[in-house]
Amino acid sequence: MAREIVLDTETTGLDPASGDRVVEIGCVEMLNHIPTGQVWHNYFNPERDMPQGAFEVHGLSTEFLATKPVFAEFAEDFLKFIAGDKLIIHNANFDIGFLNAELARQTLSAITMDRVIDTLALARRKHPGAPNSLDALCKRYHIDNAARSKHGALLDSELLAEVYIELIGRRQADLGLSAVAGAKKTALVGDAPAIALQSAPLPNRLSEAEAESHRAFVETLGPTALWRDYSGE
Repeated sequence: MAREIVLDTETTGLDPASGDRVVEIGCVEMLNHIPTGQVWHNYFNPERDMPQGAFEVHGLSTEFLATKPVFAEFAEDFLKFIAGDKLIIHNANFDIGFLNAELARQTLSAITMDRVIDTLALARRKHPGAPNSLDALCKRYHIDNAARSKHGALLDSELLAEVYIELIGRRQADLGLSAVAGAKKTALVGDAPAIALQSAPLPNRLSEAEAESHRAFVETLGPTALWRDYSGE
């Protein structure tokens, strides 16, 4: 199965080279473009104050993060979760730049861009000239983002997973495949079970008189009539 990880970060600012740090990572696992329910999520102590501008974006305060682990404590666990699989990220250069800065502090290998799919680039190709922020794409694809009053790495990854499926045109295909895969089961429509597919032939609804009339008709067609192949004669 094709495994992908939808990923987002929150940070103390815009530039890791100037000392800004990662303060939150959220990851959502997908298999064959379908979220599995498996996630990886942690907050981190950036070992510095939170600038007001960044706080207004994500609401993560210096006081809140002071009680959280530093990135070094979870670096190996994070790398184990993402493994060598494709990473789905919106505006990927930003997140990868920050993640690689954190990994470099631990002398760990950098994440290479050849394993990254940037949904911002996908959106710009699919909707040139249109707004392509995560909020704009949620609105375009009728994805409920009412809970997104501020940025949050896990919530944004969950929303991005839905956006990504729409961007690559897999929503309808996956629904079709799901219908085929579930054809031998009783489907649910809302809270009520739908009619299961018929697994046995329906009973013959012809009366004996109608059946006899049909046999008489077939006799008039001669011994080589194709009808005899289906009537058992």
